[in-house]
Amino acid sequence: MNDALANYINRYVPFTEDELAIFQQKLVERKFEKGSTLLEAGNTSKQLFFIIEGLVRSYYIDNKGNEKITSFGKEHWWVTDMESFIHQTPSQLFISALEPCTVLTLTKDRLDELYIEVPKVERLFRLITERWLIALQRSSFYYMKATSKDRYYNMVKLIPNFVNRVPQYMIASYLDITPEYLSELRRSH
Repeated sequence: MNDALANYINRYVPFTEDELAIFQQKLVERKFEKGSTLLEAGNTSKQLFFIIEGLVRSYYIDNKGNEKITSFGKEHWWVTDMESFIHQTPSQLFISALEPCTVLTLTKDRLDELYIEVPKVERLFRLITERWLIALQRSSFYYMKATSKDRYYNMVKLIPNFVNRVPQYMIASYLDITPEYLSELRRSH
């Protein structure tokens, strides 16, 4: 089993070596070049992606044709369009690689098999989902009450070196500010 994934899993639920081996058998390693699309809007999300190395962004195109970044994913994070993945409906999001990426993929069918073969996997993904929902709720609440300046400084504090890996206009899109204002914030920080 990939050490990064094994460490990640065992942070939530202790797995035996046999359980980790079964989990590993369900995964497929894939590599994506910078700029590659992992998921295209309109297609159904057939898999979860566990990022071993690299950085991705999730985004949609608004009615005016502007790209709106909804999230980023970095090493040791799972990414997908969750609604599309769970309900097997067309995705509203694009997911693309900002850097060369190595990911482990897990299809919906294989995840469902794992729930039966290794019952701990269901607990694992319940705990991951709970943490993700809490983070989303905190982020949403913080986003509503914080100034754009505070949101930027919080991002820099919580995810060190992240802002150096992402183009400025993408961070501005994510924070819903102009690239010019972001430049001012970066200069004053």
